[in-house]
Amino acid sequence: MAEIRWTLQALDDVEAIAKYISRDSTHYAQLFTIKVFDAVRQIEIFPESGRIVPEIKQKYIREIILGNYRIIYRQKNDCAEILTVYHSSRLLDNESITNRST
Repeated sequence: MAEIRWTLQALDDVEAIAKYISRDSTHYAQLFTIKVFDAVRQIEIFPESGRIVPEIKQKYIREIILGNYRIIYRQKNDCAEILTVYHSSRLLDNESITNRST
């Protein structure tokens, strides 16, 4: 099993997305948050289950897809660091993801 670590950026992302969804429905905002944390549990058990991020093409930067959202994480030894959660329609800022320190 991999240890899960959340960056502040990733937690802020989840909070911002939930806040946006809650403008229409607090129920669906809460449901979204639960689904994100449930999806991350998959990484804890199967750290290599995410696909390699196509834009970055580095074996240790992976993602899982949750509806229209991408949960990007860095796999390192027995740790998976959640880097960001964002809508798939946005362009990926490769440099900011690959330059984050652990």
